[in-house]
Amino acid sequence: MTDYVETDPIEGVQAGPGARRPRRWRRTPALRELVRETSLDSGDLVYPLFVRPGSGVREPIASMPGIAQLSVDALAAEASELAALGIDAVLLFGIPSEKDELGAESHAEEGIVQQAIRALKAASPELVVMSDVCLCEYTSHGHCGLLDADGYLLNDETLVILGRIAVSHADAGADVVAPSGMLDGMVGTIRAALDAERHEHVAILSYAVKYASAFYGPFREAAEGAPEFGDRKSHQMDTANAREAMRESALDVEEGADALLVKPALGYLDIVQRVHDRFPELPLAAYNVSGEYAMVKAAAANGWLDEREAVLEVLTGIRRAGADLIVTYHAKEAAAWLRESA
Repeated sequence: MTDYVETDPIEGVQAGPGARRPRRWRRTPALRELVRETSLDSGDLVYPLFVRPGSGVREPIASMPGIAQLSVDALAAEASELAALGIDAVLLFGIPSEKDELGAESHAEEGIVQQAIRALKAASPELVVMSDVCLCEYTSHGHCGLLDADGYLLNDETLVILGRIAVSHADAGADVVAPSGMLDGMVGTIRAALDAERHEHVAILSYAVKYASAFYGPFREAAEGAPEFGDRKSHQMDTANAREAMRESALDVEEGADALLVKPALGYLDIVQRVHDRFPELPLAAYNVSGEYAMVKAAAANGWLDEREAVLEVLTGIRRAGADLIVTYHAKEAAAWLRESA
């Protein structure tokens, strides 16, 4: 019996016995699974939740098909659904009943997020509850902190409020607080505030690298937190910078961050990889943001791509870049698809 010989129809080159053939491991699904380098599991996913006042509320978000604002009384059913899908963590955002220049409801004992934390923990004690620590949803002007007379965000004065927010979330039962404003010193201030109130066990997931991205538009509809004027480029990072991301991450590590987050994900996979390689000792999250979600949904709705395949490819790519956790609005669908293929 002669050996099989493959001939290049153009060059006439023969790949004879002993030829290198990487395709051998791609021949069947079982072979591909056996040598797959990157895994994706429902336990890697964090599902964002938007909570608003009221009862029996499920308000769809037009720019984010499948996502809705929920009232606190709907959270028990949500927690049960997530548990059934194998999703272990949520990230909470709140829409307050009232907004003011100081964002007072952000740290109120009966604030919307504080109520939501207690409801989720009562319904599902094992669920990891992460909470957003920022002021943009609570201020009447929509900015991430206190402003001076010229509309410039006051860094150190805002830090005091962030500390109060974090403590109020910890008092309500949050497992992890996630400061997202990209303010200088936010991690150190929050760590000191938590420790002073005997919340040493509460972890800080810092938005260490958050870019001033155009891909946050749908989120601002969902969280009702768009700035009334100006933008957030005085504190969020320039989208062109990479070395600065390393400096920001290093500062947060020095201040006591328990985990780091890069936001957005898809346009910044190089940053995800660099942060992972520089700080491998810390868990790393990446935020697959609202604009990224909306793009896939819109393309799928138009029949331009296979939504299931595209979503799983996107999430696997984020994991491959080095993210341990992925905050994503695709979490429920992805978890269900992963379970079907298991």
